Amino acid sequence: MSNDKSNGVYVMFNGLGVVTSYVMMAMSIWLAPVDLSTKGYWGMGIFMLTLSLVNLVKYRLDERISQDKLNQLETAKNEKIIQDFIVDDD
Repeated sequence: MSNDKSNGVYVMFNGLGVVTSYVMMAMSIWLAPVDLSTKGYWGMGIFMLTLSLVNLVKYRLDERISQDKLNQLETAKNEKIIQDFIVDDD
């Protein structure tokens, strides 16, 4: 239970950091002395970078979960083989 609460604090802290970063980036783009089209291009770049990072994290998490499930199946299989060997040995 304590771990869930501390994870929530970390998630909130990181979320606050992301929001602060986006606000500061938006202000710097807004105040930049360049054309509106350049500002739009920068904004699209930031959006696409964010999208790519979210996808990267999602796919890495899915890969880790898949690997964990395979490891659990392998462990269960090995335990079953050992148990059968011990029972058959008697």
